[in-house]
Amino acid sequence: MKLHQLQALIASAETGSIRAAARALDISQAAVTKALRELETSQQLPLFVRTPTGLHFTESGKVLLTHARLVMKQLEHAQIELDHLRGMAKGRLCIGVTPWVALTFLPEAVLAFRKQMPEVQLELYESLMAVAQPLLRDGSMDFAIGQLHPLQTAQEFSGEHLLDYETSVLVRHDHARQQCRSIHDLLDQDWALNYAPDGQEALMQDVFWKHGARIDEKRIVRAHSMAILQMLVERADMCTWVPTIMSSTPLFLGRVARVPLTEQFEPRKLSIITRRNAALSNPALCFIDCLTRTIRSHARSARKDDLQLFETLRLLI
Repeated sequence: MKLHQLQALIASAETGSIRAAARALDISQAAVTKALRELETSQQLPLFVRTPTGLHFTESGKVLLTHARLVMKQLEHAQIELDHLRGMAKGRLCIGVTPWVALTFLPEAVLAFRKQMPEVQLELYESLMAVAQPLLRDGSMDFAIGQLHPLQTAQEFSGEHLLDYETSVLVRHDHARQQCRSIHDLLDQDWALNYAPDGQEALMQDVFWKHGARIDEKRIVRAHSMAILQMLVERADMCTWVPTIMSSTPLFLGRVARVPLTEQFEPRKLSIITRRNAALSNPALCFIDCLTRTIRSHARSARKDDLQLFETLRLLI
């Protein structure tokens, strides 16, 4: 496999056609077609199928595409490292950030990072793990700041543990079940929850099954963003289960209530999540340092807001 062949493969996938890929790469359509044919010939496998609506990748093509993206990402990291040695910290850094961190520590960390590496293009995702996983998997995202389930850690991702945080069931302010004492009293309610594609069983275990609660899973709406989850809680009277700290962030403050359940939930782990054995670039390491410094600063603060912030957090860094 040659670099220009992988570039043609990625461009064709991202643009949906050979013509658009040629425009994106600033080469002829014939050159893109030749590169793709050479790639298929060398692998002796069909990689894609042309249809009236564009290119559709076969399973073999999807596997190769994932690895091609990882190769290009590692080359990008190499270029960033060399630029850093020249005193020219450039490049792109893509990070997924779990919503409660985005609403607390992220702004300060971003400002600190921008002071140190102003030439690096920073791209941030609201990183509920359902969004982050596929981007981490194909190398589009450098790392994510969020919660990693142990089963995922053992497979393709690894996590550097930063802190523990508590979780709670939240409902809208003045919800009819706001003062419920048991999760069993909420099983007839609709729920808005977020989980990664391979994380549903673990979530059901943590929130319901371990407490002997058997909810009709048709009552659960899977929300892929915090904005959707918020609207379902506030306007559709749904229950949710999120980090306790969310109830005191600007997004939810005064609009939701923590349900005082007797059932206890295990603390969750906030981690820096990467693909297993992936090397982080200097900008990535710099951002992580800025974030950890920000968290430590708030943990040591005597300000009322910071003291309240760490009532439901336990620092490990």
